[in-house]
Amino acid sequence: MDNAKSDFTQGSISKKLVAFMMPILGALVLQAAYGAVDLLVVGRFGTTSGLSAVSTGSNVLNLATFVVTQLAMGMTVLIARYIGEKHQENIGPLIGSSCVVFAMISAVLFAVMVGFARPISILMQAPDEAVGLTSIYVRICGAGIFFIVAYNVLAAIFRGLGDSKSPLIFVTVACVINVIGDLVLVAGFHLDAAGAALATVFAQAASVVFALVLLAKRAAKKELPFTITRSDFRLNKQCRRALKIGLPLALQECLTQISFLALCAFVNRLGLEASSGYGVACKIVSFVMLIPSALMQSMASFVSQNVGAGNEKRAKKAMFTGIGIGAVIGCLVFILILFKGDLLTGIFTPDATVVQNGYDYLKGFASDAILTAILFSMIGYFNGHDKTLWVMIQGLTQTLLVRLPLAYYMSIQPNASLTNIGFAAPASSLVGIMLNVIFYIWVNRKNKMIRKESSPPLRL
Repeated sequence: MDNAKSDFTQGSISKKLVAFMMPILGALVLQAAYGAVDLLVVGRFGTTSGLSAVSTGSNVLNLATFVVTQLAMGMTVLIARYIGEKHQENIGPLIGSSCVVFAMISAVLFAVMVGFARPISILMQAPDEAVGLTSIYVRICGAGIFFIVAYNVLAAIFRGLGDSKSPLIFVTVACVINVIGDLVLVAGFHLDAAGAALATVFAQAASVVFALVLLAKRAAKKELPFTITRSDFRLNKQCRRALKIGLPLALQECLTQISFLALCAFVNRLGLEASSGYGVACKIVSFVMLIPSALMQSMASFVSQNVGAGNEKRAKKAMFTGIGIGAVIGCLVFILILFKGDLLTGIFTPDATVVQNGYDYLKGFASDAILTAILFSMIGYFNGHDKTLWVMIQGLTQTLLVRLPLAYYMSIQPNASLTNIGFAAPASSLVGIMLNVIFYIWVNRKNKMIRKESSPPLRL
């Protein structure tokens, strides 16, 4: 591992931030490609019911995956902090105890998704024609949840170490396996939604094996800045500290994803074609959101390392650099999905009605491509400062008090429009930006007052 490249406390901020972010973005793109390929292959070789099942079922899977990702952020932030503070001896106990926690979480998710797949599908208001296939999709993904959780934990460890390229490598292997699996199981054996779910699980399992082999090789060559022993695999104070950072983010993500499930249920009431169109649009949205997500994850590691090294000024510059980069890219994406959204939705299905429904939603969503780039850069900055309680508060405020109520209101109108439902996303992000700007100003004023009060009096 190149220590110079993983040292974020010196050198050009923009160059190092972009260099660290691009592999993260690449890995996120490939990870999102799992669901996109599932939808694409099922849309081409499966049924409309299967398309709706993959759409609804993947929302359930995203709930589990995104919550785990946010909880693992506690590991990423602390590993980067310990490297900045030169306290690498704390990393082994942190990783060991975190593995115990995530193993227990995996067991709970397994029991819920496998045992309650059909009630979950009904709760999601999956169309009657798609309830059975949705249940199968959720159950199969639940059976493989151990691999999905393990991948996200391993990725968090690598990113905390300042290595964003390794996760890109092993997720590339998984993506190739997923594509082959979809073509064989869905196009070849006509297993529809079940085949897509099996391909996803096999792909995640392969990525975990590859990551463990890579980690073991680096440990054997003594390229890792930490050591880990059997005694580290128990609950300890490092675990508690990581949970203190990660739990607010996980709780926010859980409630946010539940709100997305509710939004999916709102749309499902509009019929099978609207449900399928919304599902296709959501896959495009998931790709659009990858750039802000990559910025957020990069920013957390970048800022945390600089905070650990006592370089707050550089941490602030990193946030504004991230906002600028994200906003420029967001404008380009905004133009693409607003004017060519029908071509994007047409990639996933030849059904003209489904294509139009998906494009209708994208028209309302489009401006969120810009707003989330700004919002997520600020969130990454606060995550790097351990201000995850605030991140949770602002996230729940914008989601539960703006996005969900507005989307529900739009969905119950006499001539409900997917475009109007889509407007709820940028409205929510705009409120989030306002809240974070206020908090940023308040924190800076508070810190200035503290420094002023603690400074020694002037001598005449």
